Amino acid sequence: MAAWSWIPSSRTALPPIHNLRVLGMNPVEWSWRQSAGPALDLVAESFGGIKHSDSTSRLVTSVFLFVTPGRSSSRRHDRLRQTMNLQLQLQTLQEQPPPEEDDENPPSTATKFDDDHLLPPSPTSSTCSSTDKVLILDAEEDPDMTAARPRFSWKKLWLFTGPGFLMSIGFLDPGNLEGDLQAGAIAGYSLLWLLMWATAMGLLIQTLSARIGVATGKHLAELCREEYKGWVRIVLWVMAEVALIGADIQEVIGSAIAIQVLSRGTLPLWVGVIITASDCFIFLFLENYGVRKLEALFAFLIGTMALSFAWMFADAKPSGRELVIGLLIPRLSSKTIRQAVGVVGCVIMPHNVFLHSALVQSRKINPQKKGQVQEAINYFFIESTAALFVSFIINLFVTTVFAKGFYGSTRADGIGLVNAGQYLEEKYGGGLLPIFYIWGIGLLAAGQSSTITGTYAGQFIMGGFLNIPLKKWLRSLITRSFAVVPTIVVAVVFNTSESSLDVLNEWLNVLQSMQIPFALIPLLTLVSSEKVMGVFKIGPYLQRAAWAVAALVIVINGYLLFDFFMSEVKGILFGSAVCACAAAYIAFIMYLMSRDGAVLSSWISLIGVNKYTAISN
Repeated sequence: MAAWSWIPSSRTALPPIHNLRVLGMNPVEWSWRQSAGPALDLVAESFGGIKHSDSTSRLVTSVFLFVTPGRSSSRRHDRLRQTMNLQLQLQTLQEQPPPEEDDENPPSTATKFDDDHLLPPSPTSSTCSSTDKVLILDAEEDPDMTAARPRFSWKKLWLFTGPGFLMSIGFLDPGNLEGDLQAGAIAGYSLLWLLMWATAMGLLIQTLSARIGVATGKHLAELCREEYKGWVRIVLWVMAEVALIGADIQEVIGSAIAIQVLSRGTLPLWVGVIITASDCFIFLFLENYGVRKLEALFAFLIGTMALSFAWMFADAKPSGRELVIGLLIPRLSSKTIRQAVGVVGCVIMPHNVFLHSALVQSRKINPQKKGQVQEAINYFFIESTAALFVSFIINLFVTTVFAKGFYGSTRADGIGLVNAGQYLEEKYGGGLLPIFYIWGIGLLAAGQSSTITGTYAGQFIMGGFLNIPLKKWLRSLITRSFAVVPTIVVAVVFNTSESSLDVLNEWLNVLQSMQIPFALIPLLTLVSSEKVMGVFKIGPYLQRAAWAVAALVIVINGYLLFDFFMSEVKGILFGSAVCACAAAYIAFIMYLMSRDGAVLSSWISLIGVNKYTAISN
């Protein structure tokens, strides 16, 4: 029997498209239910009276497509498309006028049928499958959520809690902790206000990342694949992978340093790298048991960090008065400008922007339901705010402990992750639980959690940009190898001295700073696009605020790059190569900003507002 013989003949009458919209079906599902619906009902009733649903229809459709013998898979797909196109052509011949549409309930984008949307969903999608997603309460009772604005529910907030805390790990990785301790040791309490506002800027960017994931049902890497040309898409993917590898090397090295600290130097750095690399398999093991188990692991690691650094804070007893002054009164001097740049530069992690847009899809939200999407955006904002508040408190603990102990001392300029535990022990002594081990435990929790999220982000970046059908374990193994192999080399080569690791860390910070525009510009361009976001695109005021934050972060990191290369680049040949690369780098950024004119119009509008304000003053 031919694979398409079960589909009704093209002469079968097809209801008008607006009737199908009301029924929640597309032409494939209508055709299937006309021919096989009674038989499916009979089979379903034999299993307890369960009626078939849209997902059941798609499942059985997929089974017929791939199991029925007689034709190849591609030929079956081609024939299926032809049959569906014939049905759509018959539908357009009917003259029944569609019902009037109001502004409150715009037509769903799901009614735009094409070849890709008519096929069953791919089983190799990089996002969570529908069976793995967390079901939100009351979604079945009021699927459209149009009757009234739903009331706030603590139980529902708990169901949305998770993605924001996984995202907040990017604010607590070993690179951030090193920036915190150096800012405290060199600048004292004077940069606490900048840490607070930098966290607020990070919240804005991560909120937009979650918004685009909820509103479109796709994560940022997938949207970049669909919205940008082939060569642009490849460049963006390479930049995202480079940023991820740089961040992962720092995170793995941080975990290896923690293992070395806790073993009192018994285990060399490369052994710690191998131990840390094994977290990939822990991640795969927990993911098989559901996303909530993975979120519970991260909650435990964040709690470990909070408890460890709070213990250090209690032992150090920083000045409460200086702490409050540092938070409320902005202060910046020429001696602390480099630390200030580091504090702001660590806020935006390129891979974290891609990650958050994918994590929010672990909740079962229909992007076509306006009420569900808006409610999910609101709850994810609350959850992200709480998560980043926790991360801010942890960063505050680290900064103030080192400000109290080392600000103004001769050791301030030479402190880093490797020797921080030793300096803390010499300064604050032992006690019931030596602060040396407390620091090591907190650093290990930060490193382990950030490396697991790095593996997670790598899967989404590779799967989204390339759309290659790979199994989870294979994709995770590939993305982990990208970071572990160079990290082992780095651990062997740079383990000769503490200063060599500091030099490596500076270069890795520069590498990640260079990649920031290639995550921020696509995010802000797409989240401002009505074509992509529909009614959930951000408004003009939020656009200006987001682009102002992006401009500040890009300019600050640009200053860091300029300062670094001015001190490191020597020789005409090397200088010429750097200038050529810088020209290509700037040209690509300008291309991204000028795409479809949306970005430039936002900049012009922002400049116009500033000019009007200056004239009025």
